[in-house]
Amino acid sequence: MPLTQKQFAHLEKRLREERSRIDRDVVDFSQEEASDDMRDRNGDLSSVPTHPADLGTDSNSEVVGSAIATRQTAELVLIDEALDRMARTPELYGICENTGEEIPFERLDIIPWARTVVDSPAR
Repeated sequence: MPLTQKQFAHLEKRLREERSRIDRDVVDFSQEEASDDMRDRNGDLSSVPTHPADLGTDSNSEVVGSAIATRQTAELVLIDEALDRMARTPELYGICENTGEEIPFERLDIIPWARTVVDSPAR
């Protein structure tokens, strides 16, 4: 059963909300990285860590933050593509790219940028 107009509008709203939230997160991360040096972010009083393990913790925090920002940037691309599909070819939004089946509304409500009925297993 195709999406109703109400469901379609709800999903478009969800996409825009997710895009706005993720965009804010990415901008906040970028500004934090640009404005503070590591010592200020970690609350250190000197530029020399008090313990060698602090260097590992600081480095790990940077890597995790960068990985999250990278994943969020990729999600922004998927969200923009979904919004584009909604605008250009609304009849194809919610249709699995692999099988041509309709993607259940429940899945789209959770992941409104979903392109397939089921995610492919990781390789």
